[in-house]
Amino acid sequence: MSTKYEAGAILSGKVTGIQPYGAFIALDDQTQGLVHISEIKHGFVKDINEVLSVGDEVKVKVLNVDEEKGKISLSIRATEEAPKQPEARTPRTPRRQGTIKAETTQTSNEGFNTLKDKLQEWIEQSRDELIKK
Repeated sequence: MSTKYEAGAILSGKVTGIQPYGAFIALDDQTQGLVHISEIKHGFVKDINEVLSVGDEVKVKVLNVDEEKGKISLSIRATEEAPKQPEARTPRTPRRQGTIKAETTQTSNEGFNTLKDKLQEWIEQSRDELIKK
């Protein structure tokens, strides 16, 4: 790298290549960096080609410089204002607590039967069918 770039610097660059994982940005004639797909813009990016094209001029922020490997991590998203979050809703008024009704001991043969009641009925039906055979 001929020019020293520092993390936090805001620069202008040109998109030189697009891959599924990010876009390569030329910072000068000898230096380029990578904008990872997650740093393209706020929100989800499924296809970088829908947001950027080769030759586009973009403003980027230097996130990290690895001089040993000669790699520069960039972000376009960091140069843009985050979209406003929807305003927090006012808390709802709590629901009224229902009253607990006393359990009734009344039983009826209509409607819901307990497993215990049905089990006895099934045993008798099964016994009757065996006797028929």
